[in-house]
Amino acid sequence: MPSGSPTSGVGRVIAGRYQLLNQLGSGGMGHVWLAHDRRLACEVALKEIVFRDPVEAGHERDARVARARAEARYAAGLRGHPHVVTVHDVLEHEGLPWIVMEYVAGAVDLRELVRTRGPLAPAECARVGLAVLDALTAGHQRGVMHRDVKPANILLAPDRTGAPYGRVLLTDYGISVQPDAGETRYTLASVLVGTAGYLAPERATGGAPTAAADLFSLGCTLYHAVEGRGPFERESHLAEVTAVVMEKPRPAVRAGALGPVLAALLAKEPAQRLSAAEAEAALSRIVTPQAEAYSRTQTDLGSQPPWAEVTAPPMGPPGSGFGPVADSRGFGSPTADPRGIRPTADPRGLGPTLDPHGPGLSADPHGFGPPFTPSPPAAPVRRRRERSHALRAVLACGLGMVLALGGVWYALADRTTTPGGDGSGPPYGESVGLAKPLRDGDCVLADWAGTRPFQGTPRLLLDPGCGTGAAPDGQVLAFVAAASADEARRLGPARCEERTRVVRDRLADVRSFAVVPTAGGFEAAGRRTACLVLGAHGPVYGPVGRHREMGAAFADTATMQKRDCLDVRSNRDARLVSCAGAHDEVVLGFTRLDADVTLAEARTESDVACGRAVPPADYGFDPSVYTAGSWTSEGAWKNGTHFVVCTVRKQNGGTMEKDQS
Repeated sequence: MPSGSPTSGVGRVIAGRYQLLNQLGSGGMGHVWLAHDRRLACEVALKEIVFRDPVEAGHERDARVARARAEARYAAGLRGHPHVVTVHDVLEHEGLPWIVMEYVAGAVDLRELVRTRGPLAPAECARVGLAVLDALTAGHQRGVMHRDVKPANILLAPDRTGAPYGRVLLTDYGISVQPDAGETRYTLASVLVGTAGYLAPERATGGAPTAAADLFSLGCTLYHAVEGRGPFERESHLAEVTAVVMEKPRPAVRAGALGPVLAALLAKEPAQRLSAAEAEAALSRIVTPQAEAYSRTQTDLGSQPPWAEVTAPPMGPPGSGFGPVADSRGFGSPTADPRGIRPTADPRGLGPTLDPHGPGLSADPHGFGPPFTPSPPAAPVRRRRERSHALRAVLACGLGMVLALGGVWYALADRTTTPGGDGSGPPYGESVGLAKPLRDGDCVLADWAGTRPFQGTPRLLLDPGCGTGAAPDGQVLAFVAAASADEARRLGPARCEERTRVVRDRLADVRSFAVVPTAGGFEAAGRRTACLVLGAHGPVYGPVGRHREMGAAFADTATMQKRDCLDVRSNRDARLVSCAGAHDEVVLGFTRLDADVTLAEARTESDVACGRAVPPADYGFDPSVYTAGSWTSEGAWKNGTHFVVCTVRKQNGGTMEKDQS
């Protein structure tokens, strides 16, 4: 059966691991399959590159293969973003690439949703637009233009509350490009890259891809969602391209408050279009009328579809989907390690850490840096003004009585015995167990009370040493303010996931977790939800993100981040240093070794594995000068993830400088 047949792949096993179950969809690049990952016993989506005739394969094979690899690289760069389909891997099978992606159960694309259910309400379109805009902005900040924003590339799926279309995801980075990277643009012969009717005018006439062009395509997409058809929809692709360049968009009749936003996004001149920030503010006002906008609007749970029943999301939203890291130089190895580093027992039995009195510690008594300084609480969102003067008077009178009674109670109560210190109860409730609110940089130990991690609410204990004694499970990295305890409960997890996204994207095995204040502890918590980053499968062993100190030695590879620059003093001693000065290695990413690979074997195999999975040449390093390196740690073997930190270093062992990393 020819390779392009929709049923030709059912039952096939790809790369000895992924068994194809059924076809999910088909497009210009090939087929998308639902597959079973035999190794991890889970379902994934696989994109197959197919060629429908020998002539096409002969002329365009290289371009299609390169585009598939580029798609994987660009999408993987946005790993962990709540509104981008996660790409796990790109592999070759029988000479062609396959992209391994997150399988989004219950998803339907926006084009199909509009076709079957009819146009969406303006507020719902604005909610979808905010999510897609957030994903586009994350790519634009990395220099990546999507170039094919359209309804078919936007997935809507059930969210954590069960709302059927609450989760919004941007997919298909197959024709993305980094204009400033000097890379080849994989444009097929005689084909205009993009989709007719959704291209920006400057792109249709041969201009370079820009963020403004992506915003024009977003405007066309939202127009389609609210009107039921595209603004430049015509009988042929050529007519659509002509209309994009020469004609005004078809007048909107259903858009309502969304109409002016669409008109501003569809301006022919890029300079006259809304910027991303302006579009975000305008869409936010439609989603939440008269509400004070947050500095970074969150859309995962902020505005549910009109047909969804809004319920409270559980604590602990999904994280980045990656597991802990590992190294060939053997962090955390047992006493028998020939390099002589002695492990310190973890009192919870989660694995050893480096001896706090051994080599590699800085002069700081905690080994990583100065005490943490809490950030001031963000201002809560202002409530709407009441319209009735009479109602205001009644409320003011009632408020005065409450304040008066509260003052009497405050004067008479024994405040010294009240958890939280201000008479409002423990900030996060009895189950969490903290008597005082968390501060920025606090390290914590998490006890899940016999349940699976991230299922339910853990009991938290502060770890003042942050890695100098017990290995901490995670750290507070941000806070999000709320106007009420109910708002914190509903929106806190999604907002924390976004606030910690950048750090999670740079680590191999962490998840976001929101510590939400209770109604009784809302004031004691400073009216804020604390945003933690916790190890997904084990401890993080020390500070992460900005709380690490330059010059500090790594206690475990779990705290190594992408683009970290390392000063390597021995096979067991690596320290975080500024990339502005001389350094020995740069962290590029992570890979995972097979379950049957031992830690001892990993120390000899991980360099080669990193060279295959995270080749330095893909990051602009000359292969004649640079080579792949790696670091492993015992923690990744104790928790079963077998992750390896992949680096780049000079072949001759020399130092790297600022302009090389």
